[in-house]
Formats: sequence, C-alpha cells, structure tokens
Amino acid sequence: MRKLVYYIGTSLDGRIAGPRGEVDFFPTGDEEQTRAYATWINARHPETVPTALRARVGLADAPNLRFDTVLMGHGTYRAALDHGTPSPYAHLRQYVVSRTLGTAPDPAVTVVDGDPLALVRGLKREEGRDIWLCGGGRLAGALLPGIDELIIKSYPVVAGSGTPVFDGEFDPARFAVTDRHTFPNDVTVTWFTARR
Repeated sequence: MRKLVYYIGTSLDGRIAGPRGEVDFFPTGDEEQTRAYATWINARHPETVPTALRARVGLADAPNLRFDTVLMGHGTYRAALDHGTPSPYAHLRQYVVSRTLGTAPDPAVTVVDGDPLALVRGLKREEGRDIWLCGGGRLAGALLPGIDELIIKSYPVVAGSGTPVFDGEFDPARFAVTDRHTFPNDVTVTWFTARR
C-alpha cells in the first residue's frame, strides 16, 4: 500500500516558513557544505526538486525514486504561483487542498476542496509510488492520522514565529525514529515511522 510521507524542512522551533512565507533563513553552511548537503538529499529524493530547477541541479532526467504524487496546501501552492509557476512539480501528479482557490491555473494541478483525509485514503488505494505531503502546517495537522512517515530536515536556527510544522487540534501521535543523518553544516535529517 502507498504511504503518505511528510517530507519537510523545519527550524528548531518547528517553523517551516516565516510569518510572510520566508524560507531563506534556513542556514545551509558555506558553499561546499551546501553543495554536499544538496547533492546527498537530491540523490535520495530527486522528485522533490521543483521541475523548473531540475536541469540546473543535474536532475533533468532523474527518475522518481520514492514519490509519484505531491499533495500541497494552498499556502505552499500560492508560493509557487507567486513565482509564476502554476505547475511546480510537473513530473508528479499534483494535488492542492484548498477551499478558496477554485480552479487551478494549470490543468496538471488538481484542486481538492473537500476532506483531505478522504483524498489520501483514495490515493493510498491506488497503485503507485508513495505520496509526498509537501506542506503546509494546517494541511499536515488535518492529515496527521493518515501520515505514515516523516522525513524532517532540521535546520540549526530558531525562527521565532511563522508557519508551524503541524497546526491543528491537540491530538498526540507517536512516531519512532528509524534513521538519522547529521551533516557538517549541522543540518540533521531524521526519518520517523508512525506508531499505530
């Protein structure tokens, strides 16, 4: 069965973006450290690199290794739209959960205005690779009961405020650490599996 995997970067205080959607405050180290970190991450999850950037980082012809579907909240998708990219992950099936967006400006993007858990349950029943939950915090909070794995890139910075990793009702969910890797730039990537 396909899994829903929340693959996301976060600050030490659990913020995936600043109060105005900023993500440029995540430190990645000097040029050599940044290149080594990006190469390592991209080799494992090439499909998470936006389509417009894939050729620039040597992934133009890279196959989708883990995911064939991406699920985004309106805020995450809005950031792509604001940069003139109506189909940010054209190499994946793209879903945006939003009650206000209406029709997507690109036919390759499906907007879902209903229950995100019902969408995920339906996608999990289909054949294919896993489903990448790209963000944001409210969508992750709503989908918490359906998340099977977490891949958390933890950056050594405190944001102070902004979009939380999870934003929802108090509903503790336990996860087990399955792997962890720390880079010379002090970024840590941790893999978790849901304990159900």
